[in-house]
Amino acid sequence: TPQILERAVGERMLRYDRAGDEHYDLASAMIKSVRGSDPHAAIYYAMRMLAGGEDAKFVVRRLAILASEDIGNADPGALNLAASAIQVVNFIGLPEAEYTICQLAAYLALAPKSNSAARARITAHKVIRETGELPVPMNIRNAPTKLMKDMGMGKDY
Repeated sequence: TPQILERAVGERMLRYDRAGDEHYDLASAMIKSVRGSDPHAAIYYAMRMLAGGEDAKFVVRRLAILASEDIGNADPGALNLAASAIQVVNFIGLPEAEYTICQLAAYLALAPKSNSAARARITAHKVIRETGELPVPMNIRNAPTKLMKDMGMGKDY
């Protein structure tokens, strides 16, 4: 039983299943906490995952995706910080990289948010599905030769 294991190990065991509902629930809670600008909750859920045995690379990867998807150009430095955090996790590892993960989670939670790049991505994919492969308009094509320029390629460029 968990109580017997707890006494044998000497610590309270955390319920965490890296392939089950708890894994996805905690990841979702961390992401939604960042989106909701709650740094304390974001850090709590990140640390809950790590304390339960989650791979730090998964946690920092989710935060890096969020930096681009939900913060984007409202704070372009967020993605740079996330990329640096990935390097720290890969180079230093746990437990010291927990400081970096906490710093990143707090920064992202407090950063201004913009999902315009994510929305533009969705729209572009939709247009591609609906229209197929449209030809590049003549005026914005590459025109490295005089013949191509005479044909109207790269006009006014």
